[in-house]
Amino acid sequence: MSLPPLDRAALLLDLDGTLIDIAPTPDSVVVPPGLRDTLLTLRGQLSGALAIISGRPVEDVDALLPGVASAVAGEHGAALRPALGADILRRDLPLPPNGWLETAEAAVARHPGALLERKSRGFVLHFRLAPDAGPALRAAIAPLVKADPRFEIMPASMAWEVRAVGVDKGAAVRAVMALEAFAGRLPIFIGDDITDQDGITAAQALGGVGFLVAKRFTNPEGVRAWLRASAQQAEFQS
Repeated sequence: MSLPPLDRAALLLDLDGTLIDIAPTPDSVVVPPGLRDTLLTLRGQLSGALAIISGRPVEDVDALLPGVASAVAGEHGAALRPALGADILRRDLPLPPNGWLETAEAAVARHPGALLERKSRGFVLHFRLAPDAGPALRAAIAPLVKADPRFEIMPASMAWEVRAVGVDKGAAVRAVMALEAFAGRLPIFIGDDITDQDGITAAQALGGVGFLVAKRFTNPEGVRAWLRASAQQAEFQS
């Protein structure tokens, strides 16, 4: 698959499992040495058209990679920082109803190693450290979501995410590509998870390309090696 040249491309990257290795907990990830410099080099070569599109809150992305991405779409597009130093724009989305977080907390408490991650308009039940707990955790929250059509359960990497319907990385890709630094360019979107498939589809619909890490790069180190090579040669390597 041919890739657009740097002067016509925009680079949109997932974070966990794409740029950085998955860790046992969201707070224990490590940003590899040199990644920030590589991304800054690419951002310059792309005239600023580099974005991170993540399930994490925007604030978490900027804390891990400060001053790197021209734009960050967080929480699968529920929040958008459209430019460096700009305020975060948040979509008008419903909050989980009263009692949902308490139910999720109780479910996590029954399975040592499971974690509850709160987000501004949803939450995630992680079971990477309690792999057998996946079905039970989903069963605990499924009746809540079934009773409220405003929300859905999204499977993620060893996790269940409860989020508002209509929030996905496809919408995030479209929102980023409408920004001034990205407009008129062709997106290259890379992600590793089922939650990234919407982003891949949106990138292709906009005339660009999208890749899943496992199919194209094997793992995050493969992504990082490709980014380093592209930055050094000032062109994307097909």
